[in-house]
Amino acid sequence: QVQLVESGGGLVQAGGSLKLSCAASGMIFSINVMGWYRQAPGKQRELVAAITSGGSTNYADSVKGRFTISRDNAKNTVYLQMNSLKPEDTAVYYCNLRIIAADYWGQGTQVTVSS
Repeated sequence: QVQLVESGGGLVQAGGSLKLSCAASGMIFSINVMGWYRQAPGKQRELVAAITSGGSTNYADSVKGRFTISRDNAKNTVYLQMNSLKPEDTAVYYCNLRIIAADYWGQGTQVTVSS
């Protein structure tokens, strides 16, 4: 069984920063993709950023240059550094772990950016 535990969400003013963390535990193969998705009220869940176990990254256009995803393979942990936050970044952020064809999700952490 795989478990993902997120931390780091909260309330921040526009222009501020937050860092999200997600620690994975359980049966985790070394080759995988970890990422962050977000879902705002009334909207579909969307990819924010993803990183492979080899370090390749992918970002949504809306966060490029502001967010940075990183990971510590020894700790099975992925991070999302979010800078220059905007009110439109407000959403529940979900950690995702993809192993081959299986997807695992965290419980979600709220990020609220006030204007």
